[in-house]
Amino acid sequence: MLTTNTSNSAFDLVAFLSHAGLGRRIVEFKEKENLFTLGDLADSVFYLQHGRVKLTVVSYSGKEATITLLSSGDFVGESALVCVPGLRLTTATALNNCTTLEITREEMTHVMHQEHEFSDLFLEFLLERSLRTQADLVDQLFNSSEKRLARILLLMAEFGKPGERETFIPSITQETLAELIGTTRSRVSLFMNRFRALGLIDYNNNGRIQVHNSLFNVVLLDQLPEHNAEKPQLPSAA
Repeated sequence: MLTTNTSNSAFDLVAFLSHAGLGRRIVEFKEKENLFTLGDLADSVFYLQHGRVKLTVVSYSGKEATITLLSSGDFVGESALVCVPGLRLTTATALNNCTTLEITREEMTHVMHQEHEFSDLFLEFLLERSLRTQADLVDQLFNSSEKRLARILLLMAEFGKPGERETFIPSITQETLAELIGTTRSRVSLFMNRFRALGLIDYNNNGRIQVHNSLFNVVLLDQLPEHNAEKPQLPSAA
């Protein structure tokens, strides 16, 4: 949860990101509703107050792929801050009911220049996104698809973050999980059944997934019994 000491500053970071004001408005999105779509004008940045969002891209052939998941406290659509305004290169879709603060490009630029506390927060977000992207690349290159699935589930459950984490992760299809880890839906189904049989995850009556701490051993300690998932083959040197 965002916290800050504002007693010695006229700028209240928490209030700025919590309430509507000049150049910013609160926007609610229902599950499966788009915050923005590929090709839309990139004229604002969203701050995700509550909920989960996925970013997807579409190839020239029309195939859609999920590239990342975002959660409360993240910014969405930050590419709108490039020097020359352009078009959205991705589609952002709510995975559950979301509350966002939409901030115009002009207001974002103004506050970043005027308020160091805000620019520090935004820079921290960008650095975390960069590190996450690098970790995703390493994951794709060196880990099995089964281990990649375990990592994604732990990330969605916010495992290891301070504070109370969600008991059940937001609804997500096996197709989306397959896109995130670079495998097929049938393989995801196989792995999910395996995780459930081993007591690493559970489902509630609505099909939502509960992730147990024991799944962390699959990622950190590689302690999956009878591990037989194939790791991706790296190209040999010419």
